[in-house]
Amino acid sequence: MAVYTQVSDEALASFLAEYDLGEALAFKGIAEGVENSNYYLETRKGRYILTLFEKRVNAADLPYFIGLKQHLSAQGFPCPQPVMGRDGETLRTLEGRPAVIVTFLEGLSPKRPNAKQCRSLGEGLARMHLALAGFDGQRANALGPSAWGRMWGGRAADADALTPGLSQEVNACFERINAARAFAGELPRGTIHADLFPDNAFFLGDTFTGAIDFYFACTDALAYDLAVCLNSWAFEEGNATDASRLEYNFSKGAALIAGYQSIRPLEAAELAALPALCLGSAMRFFLTRLADWSSTPAGALVRPKNPLEYAARLAFHRKMETAEGYGA
Repeated sequence: MAVYTQVSDEALASFLAEYDLGEALAFKGIAEGVENSNYYLETRKGRYILTLFEKRVNAADLPYFIGLKQHLSAQGFPCPQPVMGRDGETLRTLEGRPAVIVTFLEGLSPKRPNAKQCRSLGEGLARMHLALAGFDGQRANALGPSAWGRMWGGRAADADALTPGLSQEVNACFERINAARAFAGELPRGTIHADLFPDNAFFLGDTFTGAIDFYFACTDALAYDLAVCLNSWAFEEGNATDASRLEYNFSKGAALIAGYQSIRPLEAAELAALPALCLGSAMRFFLTRLADWSSTPAGALVRPKNPLEYAARLAFHRKMETAEGYGA
């Protein structure tokens, strides 16, 4: 499970005493996610998620994330709502970590999304972008292009240990990214989720019902958010023994893009930049996975995700020239 920090019964009881939620009736770790410690919490008042912030989350950014979700909720977009304590504050400390309780969101995360779910996800992503248009908060993308060179520095040997010659492929992808104008700040910008993987989206049947885990949200190109989703929703996973065997599912990608454009049509410049944006977003997740592969704490009950799954995506995107190749 993605639980880095264990919560004792005594610490939980003391923590909950600061809320008007009653005593815990159920409390257990949640398997999904790899960045923070997440727990399912049930009290006499209802069901909630308790998150303890770890690793890459800067405590100074937490008011931004809380304000973002409060803004989305006020706009009617389905997302978890931070729960206030008796003192009116939402952010507290538990087991030495910043912690927050949020409301429970109904729905299921798809293990293998279908084309209808991809279209509904695209619609939901566009609705989220429009709902956040009036959000005043600003946060730089800490895992954006300015960080990629630093993240890659010194890791060529780690990449080649996974697959001989992989470092050359990564360097070639950097050359392609640097040559493109996709990350020059010229595309329409706003607040993006930046991590809307299937396990961060909920559905009832084929209908998108909400998004969770906004802790990588930032101010960036809106179309970059779409590129993150194409990487995480439109590729068919390889088998357990060969993570490089991935294929882009054109029908899923086309459905996702069509769903997005039905709510917020993409500008010509965004469509032209889509291949480079997809390559860049694949680079971001390849690099963080490569770092996690060798540095996940030994005591954490979590299995690092395989960087080779995103190395395969890098190879695919480097050959792609136009948005039409993705189904646009």
